[in-house]
Amino acid sequence: MNANCHVEPIQKDVNLEDQNAAQSVLLTVWGLGCENCAHRVRNSLLRLDGVVSAEIALAWGLAMVDYVPSKTDLNAILLAVAAAGNDGHHHYRAEITP
Repeated sequence: MNANCHVEPIQKDVNLEDQNAAQSVLLTVWGLGCENCAHRVRNSLLRLDGVVSAEIALAWGLAMVDYVPSKTDLNAILLAVAAAGNDGHHHYRAEITP
């Protein structure tokens, strides 16, 4: 890992209404190589309007995402994972885990 790979995890403030309306989805995520990759994917998910929380289990390649269906959809969540690798060096993809 080089110095350009470091990623600071972001925090997101969420209102109580969104927390109460949230549903959960479990994703399998490919391309996670280190903790910075996990932060990169998590940050991308949290930047998406309607995502309440996102936790990445690096060792298992899983992401648990809480989201508000009236504000975002599963396709947007999958696209946010892929967009986390838009730097040309990292490539991520995700699928919904049943």
